[in-house]
Amino acid sequence: MFEALSERLEGAWKTLRGQDKITESNVQAALREVRRALLEADVNLQVVKELVAEVQQKALGAEVVRGVRPDQQFIKIVYDELVSLMGDTNEPIAEARTAPTIVLMAGLQGTGKTTAAAKLALHLRKQNRSTLLVATDVYRPAAVDQLITLGKQIDVPVFDLGTDANPVEIARQGVAQAREQGINTVIIDTAGRLQIDQDMMAELAQIKSIVNPNEVLLVVDAMTGQEAASLTRTFHEQIGITGAILTKMDGDSRGGAALSVRQISGQPIKFVGVGEKVEALQPFYPDRMASRILGMGDVLTLVEKAQEEVDLADAEKLQEKILEAKFDFNDFLKQTRLMKNMGSLGGIMKLIPGMSNKISSEQLEQGEKQLKRVESMINSMTLTERKDPDLLSSSPSRRRRIASGSGHKEKDVSKLISDFQKMRSLMQQMGQGSMGMPGMGGFPGMGGGFPGLGGGMPGLDGGGSAPGFRGYSGPSKKKKKAKKKKGFGQL
Repeated sequence: MFEALSERLEGAWKTLRGQDKITESNVQAALREVRRALLEADVNLQVVKELVAEVQQKALGAEVVRGVRPDQQFIKIVYDELVSLMGDTNEPIAEARTAPTIVLMAGLQGTGKTTAAAKLALHLRKQNRSTLLVATDVYRPAAVDQLITLGKQIDVPVFDLGTDANPVEIARQGVAQAREQGINTVIIDTAGRLQIDQDMMAELAQIKSIVNPNEVLLVVDAMTGQEAASLTRTFHEQIGITGAILTKMDGDSRGGAALSVRQISGQPIKFVGVGEKVEALQPFYPDRMASRILGMGDVLTLVEKAQEEVDLADAEKLQEKILEAKFDFNDFLKQTRLMKNMGSLGGIMKLIPGMSNKISSEQLEQGEKQLKRVESMINSMTLTERKDPDLLSSSPSRRRRIASGSGHKEKDVSKLISDFQKMRSLMQQMGQGSMGMPGMGGFPGMGGGFPGLGGGMPGLDGGGSAPGFRGYSGPSKKKKKAKKKKGFGQL
């Protein structure tokens, strides 16, 4: 989402490279680039003016720090201002002193409000909070059915009275049922419209007065740019909201919504939707978002994603297998599926410091395709072959059978086996060298290796070490050349 903004800001840093210190003359060129980058990202004009003015004041007043280049100092100032602009800290869902906590979801049609309600329910369930979804959108065709379907998908009950009942009464009875059953949190999905109208606002106000919610969350489409901030302000003035959920943050939005909502509306962004799956909801952390905008990645979110998917016992067993060079195709398949559960390949790469702009979209697309090809070939192997990859190295007939079963050529299978053997050896070396992610000692159970990426997946030959990885500063020049010959890259 922030690629264009990140590239533009990179131009601002370049204007200060090679300078001895930040001065009034050389900072103007950098500020022009920052201003242009923010306006192109559809950030509200008033927000841009205020941010640039703050950056200018602090940059000119900044003391020269020994050993820190002017461009690095300028980046830090911009980073701090971006964090301040978006709200400093994450603001979680408020909990009522007496259960249930009531969350009222509001928004226009087409913003993903119903899906966001289900995503929030799943997020809270992962925190061991029991949840009840209440379907009050009786106007949009199949809205109630959609919420019921999503509820079954995430194993969260849904209260509804059909499409003929009064939405205010549905909300009242839903909250009453939650109290009777001792449910911790009630999430009420309300009706939206194609645009703001008085009927919608009146109904929202009625529901709010009846259920007295602890949170009123406005679901806003991030694709609308700075208009998202204006919409949030309008809802807050007429209804009184406590926060916003930005959806479609994984799309082609330019980032203006994320940077404008807090400043224009006065209300915090509490969550962001980063995909269509029900798991694709993340708490909004201003510092992490600022880090992504500046192309610094987001290791903390990556670690959290990994921790959600990884079983620590399995991880320890797998690390032992890697160190003993016993990593097999079953393990490889398990790790690639784990990676899929964490999100798209492109989404993961954007979270790794220094990697967001290093690999093109074409390379990522090729990598996704290659993972599917590899998976189809592994699925055509017998259980014995998966457990003992060495069997395939010495048996052309086995390779021919796998190629025929997966719809690929024998040379493709041979290349997979060759690459796998090399990757296994490299992963063993990396595991012994303690390459890993902060706080984890290795990427999801891999002891530092990343199947299909760091270990030489065909189509993603990588290159260069990723800043922020602990205990691994990259191979020597001699080793780099050796790996390049083998078609290997490293993360």
